[in-house]
Amino acid sequence: MRSENDFEGLRVAITGGTSGLGLALTRLFARSGARVAFVARTAAAVERTAQEIGAHGIVGDVGRKDDIYPIALQILTHLGGPDVLVNNASSLGPVPLALLSDTECEDLEQALAVNVLGAFRLTRALFGALAASARDGRGAVVVNISSDAAVAAYPRWGAYGASKAALRHLTAIWDKEEKDDGVRFLSLDPGDMDTPLHALASPETDPSTLKPPEDAAAEIAEAIRASLRHGREAFRPVGSRA
Repeated sequence: MRSENDFEGLRVAITGGTSGLGLALTRLFARSGARVAFVARTAAAVERTAQEIGAHGIVGDVGRKDDIYPIALQILTHLGGPDVLVNNASSLGPVPLALLSDTECEDLEQALAVNVLGAFRLTRALFGALAASARDGRGAVVVNISSDAAVAAYPRWGAYGASKAALRHLTAIWDKEEKDDGVRFLSLDPGDMDTPLHALASPETDPSTLKPPEDAAAEIAEAIRASLRHGREAFRPVGSRA
């Protein structure tokens, strides 16, 4: 069994893996000895990141229903089944950010498609493999990247905030439902980071006032480590529910 002190041999899938937090997570886990498969929409960025890091790149858009099963199949084929899934890919909705009354339905739909439905569909497609990892004693964790906009009502962040709030609650429900089966679900807010997504949302913000994505990635990795340890200790085989 792998050491508790590192991620050697851990099988990790990350969406939105070519920039910002996703790229920082991809680098961190690959450097720590994990087997990593990452997903992003742009083929050139996927190829460049795969060559730089040595991880397996998958071209796909989690906001498109038809892309989900091809993405899941490639993750399963390359990793043999994930132990960790990080649903990191995000959409702001309208850019520039807009009041809800000025938000086009299509922009709200895009935020929901990526931030909620994409995470839900990919998790569901990989759930059997995650449950198998838990049964095998490897542990299984799904991390859904959240935001303070999921709990605070910020003007002009309506599409993003509403979608992240839905994802946060979805995560809490799924964690309650699957805890006895050994699959843990975490909703983690990395804070305001110096990323391309934040620059799109708030171009006036001084990047030096923002958290480096590498720092956020390290914090998320520690949360995953703790959750894997707890999940292995607390796991009870299927059929042993009280």
